[in-house]
Amino acid sequence: MLPKQKCEDEQEATLRVIVINGPMGVGKTTVGKYIADSNPGTAFIDGDWCMDIHPFVGNAETRAMAVDNILHMIGNYSRCTACNHIVLVWLMDDRNVWQSIKDGIKGLQLDLKTVTLVCDEEHLITRWKNDTRCEWRTEEWLRVSLNSLKHFASFEDALETNDMTVRQIAETIMK
Repeated sequence: MLPKQKCEDEQEATLRVIVINGPMGVGKTTVGKYIADSNPGTAFIDGDWCMDIHPFVGNAETRAMAVDNILHMIGNYSRCTACNHIVLVWLMDDRNVWQSIKDGIKGLQLDLKTVTLVCDEEHLITRWKNDTRCEWRTEEWLRVSLNSLKHFASFEDALETNDMTVRQIAETIMK
């Protein structure tokens, strides 16, 4: 891989990659886009783009392909002098996938910040019903997401977001 180019008389800074994980509907995309919009030079990657097969196929092969695609994109952004941060949002309930992403970013020698957004059932239902633009916001997927809350809450980087605004969550992540 080519190193990130330096401007004249400028020290090369380590690019920070912020990975936001969590259940469907918790606010990963909203928070990630807020961070990207608030910090010039931030690349935004939605992991769903990296395995967008119609109809949806979520198996070991497509997850591995998505991890490879995500790490390829992060590697490309890391060599772009216009890029200061990278925000990746993706539901990573499989700890092997989560670890593969973290190991791949570390292998690229980038600064890594991870957070898993969580909330209680009441807040998840409210957020879910307020998101009318997402095609996944069905009652069936809501049940799946509600059932995953305890799993995500067990992650070591879990951030409880019940009464936080998008701005407060973003500021907490960026500290």
